[in-house]
Amino acid sequence: LKLTIKPPKGDSKPQRKRKRPRDALNEDEEVERERRWKKDATAGDKVVVEDIDALVELDEYDDVDLHASSSSSSSRDFSKTLSLKRDHHNRPVWVTPDRKIFLESFSPLYRQAYDFLIAIAEPVSRPQCIHEYHLTSHSLYAAVSIGLTSDTICKVLDRLSKVKVSKSLRDFVTRTTENCGKLKLVIQDNKFFLESPHASVLRTLLLDDVVARAVKDKALLHKVKKKHKEKKKGKEGEREEDVGGGGEFIVREEIEGSGKVAKELTTINLVEEDETPSGRGQGDDDDGGDGDGTRSGGLGLTHAVEILPSMVEHVKQRCLPGKGGLNYPILEEYDFQNDKKNPDLHIDLKPTANLRSYQQKSLSKMFSNGRARSGVIVLPCGAGKSLTGVAAASRVKKSVLCLCLNSVSVDQWKHQFLLWTNLQEHQVCTFTAEKKKMFASEAGVLVTTYSMLTHEGRRSEEASNILREMQSKEWGIMLLDEVHVVPAETFRKVIAIVKCHCKLGLTATLVREDSLIDHLNFLIGPKLYEANWLDLVNQGYLANVQCAEVWCEMTKEFFAEYMKKENRRRRELLYVMNPNKFMTCQFLIEYHEQHRKDKVIVFSDNIWALREYALKLRRPFIYGATAHQERTRILHHFKHSSTVNCIFLSRVGDNSIDIPEANVIIQIASHAGARRQEAQRLGRILRPKQRSVKGEFNAFFYSLVSKDTQEMYYSTKRQQFLIDQGYAFKVVLGSALLTNTAELQYSKREDQLSLLSKILTQGEEGDEVLPGDGEERTNVSSTRRNATTLQDLSGAKGLVYSQFKNNNKSKNSNPYRERNFLFKFRKKFQK
Repeated sequence: LKLTIKPPKGDSKPQRKRKRPRDALNEDEEVERERRWKKDATAGDKVVVEDIDALVELDEYDDVDLHASSSSSSSRDFSKTLSLKRDHHNRPVWVTPDRKIFLESFSPLYRQAYDFLIAIAEPVSRPQCIHEYHLTSHSLYAAVSIGLTSDTICKVLDRLSKVKVSKSLRDFVTRTTENCGKLKLVIQDNKFFLESPHASVLRTLLLDDVVARAVKDKALLHKVKKKHKEKKKGKEGEREEDVGGGGEFIVREEIEGSGKVAKELTTINLVEEDETPSGRGQGDDDDGGDGDGTRSGGLGLTHAVEILPSMVEHVKQRCLPGKGGLNYPILEEYDFQNDKKNPDLHIDLKPTANLRSYQQKSLSKMFSNGRARSGVIVLPCGAGKSLTGVAAASRVKKSVLCLCLNSVSVDQWKHQFLLWTNLQEHQVCTFTAEKKKMFASEAGVLVTTYSMLTHEGRRSEEASNILREMQSKEWGIMLLDEVHVVPAETFRKVIAIVKCHCKLGLTATLVREDSLIDHLNFLIGPKLYEANWLDLVNQGYLANVQCAEVWCEMTKEFFAEYMKKENRRRRELLYVMNPNKFMTCQFLIEYHEQHRKDKVIVFSDNIWALREYALKLRRPFIYGATAHQERTRILHHFKHSSTVNCIFLSRVGDNSIDIPEANVIIQIASHAGARRQEAQRLGRILRPKQRSVKGEFNAFFYSLVSKDTQEMYYSTKRQQFLIDQGYAFKVVLGSALLTNTAELQYSKREDQLSLLSKILTQGEEGDEVLPGDGEERTNVSSTRRNATTLQDLSGAKGLVYSQFKNNNKSKNSNPYRERNFLFKFRKKFQK
């Protein structure tokens, strides 16, 4: 294998594509790098690199060619460079120098290896046989948060890997995790403490201006700065104190039990293992301290300094890694067992609440050291996220604030608390537009929506009083349902509105179409656990879903209008209202209702199309303007009545709606290429089904797509997330389903032309817009055109004109015109 790089003409050394990074190499390392570059006379103007450890560094240079053979099309081929170990058949993992990890899911050690890899790396793709993971700085930050060290990560990777772990990857892990886990934010006795097992870390932070302003004890700050000045002058009198731990800080013993989860993750026994005795896990090794002498394999001492509550957010932002940060990521932990000031909530799980293995594993990451860590748990739709959140709240036993997306999910969360715990009706309250109530006792559970907290308009007196009480209260734990919406500009305000000791985010799709998903690392915390979808399907916890993409031919008239330039704003509606798609949708609904007795949900983002489909097929529909009572009534009949077997939903049904009876999804209109929406809609039918035979499909997901339109491009993009989870889409031709169209709607040409005329005259109502959707493309017209008559406009049918305030005043209007004396000082008195 030869690793070659093409330099620019006239220069034997490649040019960098970007500026030198902040952590620039020193002179010795530069000399070592220069030694690696050798001019190959036989390769013309190519530079040959023979050290494979330099592979990661090559990202900074131009055209990289890896020549394994003359016909090789792979950009990175390690087949002849990474030699296999002698017992490689017993090891389930491939580790490459470019930080990619590949896991064989058919290996006997798959379960132990998966639990370890999901804790240290980000999953990229997890099909049936081979999984791909990627080591990132954020994933390593999450690994350190549960007690893993850089030395342990490298050793366990080497144990699992079929090939030797490269030096460049070891250096990346060590460099990235060097400062992770050294600093924690702990709330104890209602005081904020920066806590670290290394006194030198706190001294370094106190020398920063932002952190120094946050320190409450100014005498301690002055003492640290004075010692730092003396040390700079040459008085080396602090070395002994560094080893001893530093007497100027608050010193206390470390909580017993830390590292238990890390030990479980790293205890992996290989058959025919030569390097390590089979009965000893890597979690038993030295903890990997940095030489401060505060850790010695057992319990150690931690050092703390109190900071002002008003400066907590500024300190967290200042300590973030990256440009302008101190590169000391803060872990948030809540010592709820020693919190005596905040009243306890007497909440316990009922004996009927049996946590599954993956739910217990996710909670063990959160409470591994006796404290509650803030972070995110990722579980598939229908896998029991609600029970996981309720179990976390019952462990903390303090006041609970639960945030949801809509009022329907608020009712569902309230039902979950009453179903799985011993709480009474008066202890679980809701705060929505229809129901505004706060629990009367000192501690309780309050369930509300993101919008109720972030609303900036005028509120009723009752709502204002409840909001003030929420802001003055110290909440033990905040549960954030569908936490992927929190990075949105509207919803991220909830973090600063209320004061909580611990934050737990729950979601099934940790993905956004913008680049804000990484903000959860400092808004909420690191990812604590993520379950594998296919594993839960194989274990029977989720339904076995057959995914199909149905291609529907566009009719000649519809396609002709679709291609016209003047109809570009109606193109989406034209391929959604395609008569062949309409007939296919009707056929699938009738087939599943009559022959299989299934419960069917039809999704449409386009509100105009949603009404047309539902009214024409005489089915109930729910969208944003539907009243809460009407939504509850329709969902109740759909769940419990045999007469309502199909409902139409807009985007309001994508998240936080629990419909376990549904087992068929038909998607006729979607939100462009949103990957998250596709997964969320699939999650509506992932609940395990009663009528299920092992190996057979018991749920169906149909995505209807009009051929030769932009919808086909969006459909491919939307499916990417589910494909990465291991799902496969089967392509079905709609013409194969429509063998007998006589009894279907819009089967006659005159009906199709009438529908086309209706679309061209008034069909301009776009997709529904929901709060927090700023990260994705929306196709909403700012104006709305409705067909009407002069009789309607004149008010003959009861319509009247309404006068609205116009902010854009005309040039001829006089703001200082004389007013009647009775109203002259009206606004002044109102103020």
